[in-house]
Amino acid sequence: MISTAIRVARVGSAAELAAAVLMMLGYPGLMAAALVPSAPAFAVAAAVTYLADLYLHRKGSRLIALLGKVRAGLSTRFLVRELLLILLLARLDLSQEPVFYAAIACFTVFFGLQAPHGALITLIGKRRQMPVVTRNVDLASRLRIPDAPPRRLLSRATVKMLHLDLAAVVGLLVSAVTDSEAAGFAGIGVTLGLGALYVLVLVPHLRAKRLPPKADKVLGTVSAWLREYRPQTVLYFSGSDDSAYQVNMWLETMEQMESRPLVILRERTVLEKMAPTSVPVVCVPGGVHLMNMDLSMVRVALYCANVGKNIHLLRVPTMKHVFIGHGDSDKLASVNPFSKVYDEVWTAGRAGRDRYAIADVGIRDEDIVEVGRPQLAPIRTSQGTPAGRMATVLYAPTWEGWDDNPGNTSLLLAGENIVKKLVAADPPVRVLYKPHPFTGTRSAKAGAAHRRITALIKKAAAQRASDPRFTADPASEAKAKAELTRLKARLDGLSLAFDERADEAVTSRDGIVDVRKHQEAARLRAEWNEAYWRSFPSFEHRVITGAGPRLYDCFNASEAMVSDISSVVSDFIASGKPYAVADSAELGAEEFRRQNTAVRAAVILTNSAAELDQLLDAVGNPAADPLAKDRKELKEYLLGPDEPTSLEQFDTAITDLALKAEARNVGQESHAAAADNAVGAAPDDATELPKDAKGVTAG
Repeated sequence: MISTAIRVARVGSAAELAAAVLMMLGYPGLMAAALVPSAPAFAVAAAVTYLADLYLHRKGSRLIALLGKVRAGLSTRFLVRELLLILLLARLDLSQEPVFYAAIACFTVFFGLQAPHGALITLIGKRRQMPVVTRNVDLASRLRIPDAPPRRLLSRATVKMLHLDLAAVVGLLVSAVTDSEAAGFAGIGVTLGLGALYVLVLVPHLRAKRLPPKADKVLGTVSAWLREYRPQTVLYFSGSDDSAYQVNMWLETMEQMESRPLVILRERTVLEKMAPTSVPVVCVPGGVHLMNMDLSMVRVALYCANVGKNIHLLRVPTMKHVFIGHGDSDKLASVNPFSKVYDEVWTAGRAGRDRYAIADVGIRDEDIVEVGRPQLAPIRTSQGTPAGRMATVLYAPTWEGWDDNPGNTSLLLAGENIVKKLVAADPPVRVLYKPHPFTGTRSAKAGAAHRRITALIKKAAAQRASDPRFTADPASEAKAKAELTRLKARLDGLSLAFDERADEAVTSRDGIVDVRKHQEAARLRAEWNEAYWRSFPSFEHRVITGAGPRLYDCFNASEAMVSDISSVVSDFIASGKPYAVADSAELGAEEFRRQNTAVRAAVILTNSAAELDQLLDAVGNPAADPLAKDRKELKEYLLGPDEPTSLEQFDTAITDLALKAEARNVGQESHAAAADNAVGAAPDDATELPKDAKGVTAG
């Protein structure tokens, strides 16, 4: 019942629900206290509404936005509370007292100050907004970009301004209780004084010397930097902030490629979610700004998503355009007909080529290039279970998706059965459970299943810890935990994040990643990952959520995996290790394999998970694994050959396509030169009609 109320109220927790209920009940309480009248009761109800409202704002509750849509926004709530305070004063027979009229004047003037305050906040924000936001682009030596205003002035400015009425409210309530007007006048003076001061303090920040240069100068400077840097290959991305992972997965490849790279983004929110990188990044929200940017030196443009804004770069003929995608799976997105707009489509292996042929969506076979998956380089191939360590099985289900298709995730129908069988396996195995980050965000049932599975694993871990058959090494684990603490402190000290007080103008000015720190952070993260696995017993079941360890780290720590149809399966195939995939929709093994290429070398699980014994047998006796040969063949089919490496294949494909772009551009220049020569060689009267044609009209 509580979970239903939380969902209906658009809040994220029971505490937020309680705050919402208190806030909603507080306003009727204010009215009742004003009508009775009772100043102490009014004070209690007012305190409840202030505190509950402030708590919900700090938590970023969705209820706050919902209240605004139904005309019960923040300003309205403050105004209602102040009007009810005036009603209270009138009911207390203070309507003929000077403090009563002072209260009316105070709240009138105070709300009058909201307009210039809001206008100044908006103007400062807009004037400090850059037409192009950059990272790793040297703007500081080319542009004068002043520091941002103090964050305390602009952050949550409306909330801060409205809460200045607290002094007047408290003063007037004290007056109502004590019959002393001095407290009321003092509170009114503080509220109006602070409100006027807040407005006045904002005014200087609109002076020209405190603002970044205008858009045309910024754009000109960025274009000049581009002509100096001369990028050769661009990674272009447009999408929502929750799809930033699609560009993040290509950043390491961009850093390692031989061609000179540049990342172009279209949304500021994606830039905020972008992982640290040493590659220059240019975020250009405006289509006109992008189309006027000098990209004449770029020869190859890479696209990892099919979106409408791609047209703003696709229109440039001097570069060749390639769709590289953001994963390799049998989903419909992998054979989108939109891909016809690109010069080439790059797939990991032969499977991608065959998908387009089967889908028959107009992609020519000669326009498809197999380049492998450079992102999979960190995944280690199967080496068997290390001596002295228990075999590990990873359960990595995908999330519930946007609809209720039972084939989306195994969590709902098979998850508990899978985990129960794994924790009870004989010989025993260690279970790692790493759910998709979106699990439970749309479906309450999926969230509940996730919590039950988590409880199962923690209970099994506790039982194993007390089982004398399993012995830990407390000293070694304590040493690893100390190392984790040390590494985290060093990573925090190397933080590549920007000062939270900086706005986008300052981050563009100062956003040059220290390459040494960037490389050091990568090394420390690798050391942290190694220490993490030593920080608990090698037999301990584990629930893994959050940013670390990453999915690929879990791959490397496991001897087998259980998952659902998603790119996770395609990626795990790179390891060559045994894996099982849940047929949650119960299509049947034959049909399931026919529809999903990535499961052709998998153990297919029904919702009972009875087939898990086949996976466990393969883990326990790799020599007798009947699917080992199939996995090797499928790996090459899906991901291409191991040699040359994916990065080498990727670099070769870029070089070849850049040469095609250059040949096309040279050809166009030759045609233009020939046309100019032809015009120059023509007689002066060449534009006149021949004599026998003069006077001839259409008849």
